[in-house]
Amino acid sequence: MKLISNRALREFADIHPDAAAPLQLFRVRIEKGTFRNFAALGDTFRGVDKVGNLYVFNVGGNKCRIAASIAFSVQTIWIKAVMTHAEYDEGRWK
Repeated sequence: MKLISNRALREFADIHPDAAAPLQLFRVRIEKGTFRNFAALGDTFRGVDKVGNLYVFNVGGNKCRIAASIAFSVQTIWIKAVMTHAEYDEGRWK
């Protein structure tokens, strides 16, 4: 799957250095995977939920969350927001 964009992950990690390794592990798993649907995505990422039109991933032991849009047909994921658990709960990312 093609990830757009790693920049959002890096920028979040610049502010939250402890998230750098889990975020890059997420990137590697996404880029090496082929996910035909939400069920296949859930087989690899146990902490993923569908919220409206977005997919929300719990990353780094639920320390941060990634909200993304996914086009399974063209195997592309767009990172819309990377946030802490507290920022996620505020809901401004929706």
